[in-house]
Amino acid sequence: MRDGALSREHLRFVHETPRGGVLHCFVLDCSGSMLTGQRLALAKGLLIALFDRAGAMRAEAALVCFGGASADVRFGPAVPRWWNERWLEPVGAGGGSPLEAGVRRAAQLLERSARRRPAQQRWLWILTDGRTRDEPRRPADADEVVFVDFERGTLRLGRCEALANAWGARCMTPEALIG
Repeated sequence: MRDGALSREHLRFVHETPRGGVLHCFVLDCSGSMLTGQRLALAKGLLIALFDRAGAMRAEAALVCFGGASADVRFGPAVPRWWNERWLEPVGAGGGSPLEAGVRRAAQLLERSARRRPAQQRWLWILTDGRTRDEPRRPADADEVVFVDFERGTLRLGRCEALANAWGARCMTPEALIG
């Protein structure tokens, strides 16, 4: 070999984080069934922890709440620099479970983000007890989807797990995320 020639020892693989950043879009079920057994309170506590993680990673986050007959964006997308419990205190619950409206609203948000930042990695987190008959389609612009299943009790419908399986997504309990 000539002096200064390129050899195998010079080559290295370096894994890089996505240059486009990461967006975590949280979809929170605020229906009446989430009031049973303090599910909504547990979901709010988990959201605070997840927003803190996103902020520490300098990732963008967004929050879509659905309940009654509507769904609306409550935060973001933005880097949650000063997220705290005061943002979640006014989030109440009641009425039906329009999961389809919540997923549709999140899909619009993810689509806008994909146009604005195509290299961004987009996560969709759906926090629900699955007490709905809606069967929404998986948003095309969600790279990763996680259902956080808040269903408790002996009579379980298993809709979160069924939707996760249909979407090729993960289904986790809140306890698995906390631990």
